[in-house]
Amino acid sequence: MKILIVGDFAEASKSTIARHFPKDWDIVIVPPGKEMLHHIEDCQVIIPEHIKVDHALLSRAKKLKLVQTGAGFDNVDIDACTQFGIWAANAAGVNAQAVAEHVMALILSYYKNIPFLDAFMKNRMDEHQLDYTGSELKGKTIGIIGFGAVGKKVAEFCRVFDMNVLAYARHAAAHSDGFVKMTDFDHLVSASDIVSVHMPLNQQTKQLINKAVFKKMKNTALFINTARGGIVNERDLTDALKNRDISGACLDVFESEPLPMDSELRNLSNVILTPHTAGMPDGLKFHKKRYDFFVNNIQRVANGEEPVSKLNQL
Repeated sequence: MKILIVGDFAEASKSTIARHFPKDWDIVIVPPGKEMLHHIEDCQVIIPEHIKVDHALLSRAKKLKLVQTGAGFDNVDIDACTQFGIWAANAAGVNAQAVAEHVMALILSYYKNIPFLDAFMKNRMDEHQLDYTGSELKGKTIGIIGFGAVGKKVAEFCRVFDMNVLAYARHAAAHSDGFVKMTDFDHLVSASDIVSVHMPLNQQTKQLINKAVFKKMKNTALFINTARGGIVNERDLTDALKNRDISGACLDVFESEPLPMDSELRNLSNVILTPHTAGMPDGLKFHKKRYDFFVNNIQRVANGEEPVSKLNQL
């Protein structure tokens, strides 16, 4: 069994990842490029961390049985996988706890003004000159766009803080337990003090959050994105922040990653940034629960079973 993992990993991370798979499996971890193209020809499974899995790549994968991704799968052409008779699956929900905790950390950091206060103390400024603003979460309304595993976990946490929760889901099957009020998209963005995005990136959600949406939000609203950068029109977001159409933003994902050094977002005082680390609880390049999921799914496919959290039907 040959498993091809494509991504930019340090040598220490490669060793940690490889040790997590059965010893009799051939684990190949390479960066994007020519070496990857050599191994794609005879691998049974590919785990694509930083590449597009499209028709051209799949046409070279003569033995491929499974394309296994993490929670996000916007880098995989699902229709092409189906055309070639290859399973595609993601690891839905495995990072829900980590992402939801990150969301709460961002919310608290913003409303308690933690970055400012930290800088204030470290710069040894006169505490008599402290011009501090902060706010409690109790009574605030959070609007959760996308009510899957992460969205539901965020709602659970917000209950503890005595917050009000609105949620919007594109699929009618999503439901709440009574504490969460399901609503339509326009009402959610206009009524919420905090708007947090938890949808996958696809053709329907690409740049879903744009100038028109920011105009509907309260000018006191906080916008949070820990899902995918492409769901948001970043130029419109930057303008909304500069013009104070919204109060602030907490961002873990961006249209282009890593975030360009000349991005205006890096210089805005009403923005908190993290480098796409919300879903990584066990270190930057290793997430045990994710790799446990991968091993189980690969074993299922090897045994002729359907993968868990399949994205296509063969």
